[in-house]
Amino acid sequence: MKIIDVIVSPGLTGFYFDDQKAIKCGITQDGFTCCGEPQTPGFKAVRQRGESISVMLILEDGQMASGDCAAVQYSGAGGRDPLFLAEDFIPIILDEIAPKLVGQELDSFRHLVSLVENSKRPNGERYHTAIRYGVSQAILDGVAKAKKMTMTEVILEEYELPMVLEPIPIFTQTGDDRYDNADKMIIKRVGVLPHALINNVETKLGKNGELLLDYVEWLRKRIMTLGGDDYRPVLHIDVYGTIGIAFEDDTERMVEYFAKLEKMASPLQLRIEGPMDAGGLESQIKQLKSLRDALIAGGVKVEIVADEWCNTYEDIVKFVDAQAADMVQIKTPDLGGIQNTIEAVLYAKKFGVGAYVGGTCNETDCSARTAVHVSLASRPDQMLAKPGMGVDEGLMIVHNEMSRTLAVLKYREGK
Repeated sequence: MKIIDVIVSPGLTGFYFDDQKAIKCGITQDGFTCCGEPQTPGFKAVRQRGESISVMLILEDGQMASGDCAAVQYSGAGGRDPLFLAEDFIPIILDEIAPKLVGQELDSFRHLVSLVENSKRPNGERYHTAIRYGVSQAILDGVAKAKKMTMTEVILEEYELPMVLEPIPIFTQTGDDRYDNADKMIIKRVGVLPHALINNVETKLGKNGELLLDYVEWLRKRIMTLGGDDYRPVLHIDVYGTIGIAFEDDTERMVEYFAKLEKMASPLQLRIEGPMDAGGLESQIKQLKSLRDALIAGGVKVEIVADEWCNTYEDIVKFVDAQAADMVQIKTPDLGGIQNTIEAVLYAKKFGVGAYVGGTCNETDCSARTAVHVSLASRPDQMLAKPGMGVDEGLMIVHNEMSRTLAVLKYREGK
């Protein structure tokens, strides 16, 4: 089965592009609009609409395979590729990517994605991570259609992985509506919650961390009240480096604060994502490892999740090798082709580090469904419900795709 053509269409994502640097410096909001001057190159406003590009492969039997190019909400921050706007990148896909694919046989996902992942633009630069991300999704879908398999089965076959017919815990995020949206999560009994978007010291963390302590206390009580005795989700909160800011990167003070968080969350397991942002890859690894070692020495069982500066497969390998975190977020759009996500999960698991197939609220339904197949095959510890910040929609997309796929795989196993 060959690819006979490539077509594209501009699209919208499930959320927005936000200028993280401007937000950390402090902004005001007017309704849903963020007021202030953008500080990251490419942004025309602190918050602007999220854009995607759908890449569609036309197969010789008339079928169509698709994938969505998308970039993270905080594009251009933490060493990531710049803002991804459809009008800027559609010509690149049609003029430079399509000729590499047209005429190719859809017989090997890993071979076809290498044609894009390992090639460079005429100016010598690599293709934007969002392009590699979306094109690789379309290729995986195309190989699955050519072989009459699910995308999960294609990955299992090509990576020689065992089939496990169990769901992956789903992690949901509240956005700024961290109370009502937490209720939604508890009612639907998600496995990991709430993210909580703690991205500002004064308004969300507290100068001494008091606002987050209050929130964790409320969340624990709410879970016990609404969830009942048989529901004990993992708490996973993203603090966007604000703990490091509030405690001036003082490891001893941070450990004392983590101990308070642990006590407030008990008996629930607590994970803190991105406790500090050291401003660069090597310094981030050094600081995270120092904090993790100090937590272990102090008997504090709060787990650290690496996010900022942990962008590419190569970055993830460095964090894992250093044992700098209990878990790494594998932020799917940042890694480019989804084969990198698969390989990152397998690498982290091999060396005993938790793997979290994440991504961003700023993705699409198509990229989210593909991430389900990646997760079912590679078996991370958790995966993100996406896109959007409304909880219900992203959770529905991911949960239902997972449930459908497991039903198909069980049916085929039983035949």
